[in-house]
Amino acid sequence: MTRAEPDGSSTKPSLINIPNGLTLLRLLLVPVFVVLLVDNGTASRAAAFVVFGVASVTDLLDGELARRGGKITDFGKVADPIADKALTGSALITLSALGALTWWVTSIIMVREVGVTLLRFWVIRHGVIPASRGGKIKTVLQIIAIGLYILPVGLGPARTVVMTAAVVVTLATGVDYVARAIQLRRKVPGRAQRVPQGRPELPVDSDEPAGRRPAASSAGETGSGP
Repeated sequence: MTRAEPDGSSTKPSLINIPNGLTLLRLLLVPVFVVLLVDNGTASRAAAFVVFGVASVTDLLDGELARRGGKITDFGKVADPIADKALTGSALITLSALGALTWWVTSIIMVREVGVTLLRFWVIRHGVIPASRGGKIKTVLQIIAIGLYILPVGLGPARTVVMTAAVVVTLATGVDYVARAIQLRRKVPGRAQRVPQGRPELPVDSDEPAGRRPAASSAGETGSGP
């Protein structure tokens, strides 16, 4: 996104801004979070929960601040999803490695997240699929569910219930994203027919019969003007 100047020109936002700073902070917090979680002590798990919470808040803030302030940069477009997947993926994989979370849950969520990222690259030349309300709900549910599994306290069935909801919404939004990606790929603008210079161009999918299309003048066909 570029900002318009008073004289009508546009400038790209600076690479050094608050949204990018929050994204970088989230990336830097990932290894700190993993080290604390792997220690697996009560105090370490509590500290890991705090670090995960701070990193998750930066996830919710950086994109919103970038859009509102017109500070969307190429770095942010690439680094933000990487930071998101790094935080969520490291949490799920570490929890499964510690035996706190079954591997099939981690596998489902990771396959969906990686698959959606690949789909973004698949359709990037045709457009951008906007984030849906379901996608935002999915993110919040994942953050809450992972946070409950990090806490070193017994929460009964609450963890399982929230994580189950997160998995269901994750799968549902994944299917929706695939459908929207295919739809976007199919909406390729029609190409105009190649005709001699001066002949009016008609879209390839025009419903008008060929015999009723306007004929080009001889002057148009020869390229000579009036």
